[in-house]
Amino acid sequence: DPCHGNTFQTETGYKTRDFDAIRAELRAFFDVHDQMGSHPGGVHLEMTGEDVTECTGGESGVNQDTLKERYITACDPRLNGSQALELSFLIADRMQKRREMQA
Repeated sequence: DPCHGNTFQTETGYKTRDFDAIRAELRAFFDVHDQMGSHPGGVHLEMTGEDVTECTGGESGVNQDTLKERYITACDPRLNGSQALELSFLIADRMQKRREMQA
């Protein structure tokens, strides 16, 4: 789960996660599987389809200054729909490249 290990609190007190840190952990996850010749069985993401501003980064442009705009979580910060789709496409691209290398 690349989300839980990448949670931090901003100077203004918001509990958040950084998209780039989540992406880096996912890359490391796939790198390890590539090196070991194993198959990644799945990925768990904390996400919502809502247009929230709870995690920073990604193409959505959420930053520490805009967290307050739509920060509505009652517990842990979630990737918004745009951030979740962005990660999903990055994962799909990585899986496709892996398949092509194995062919």
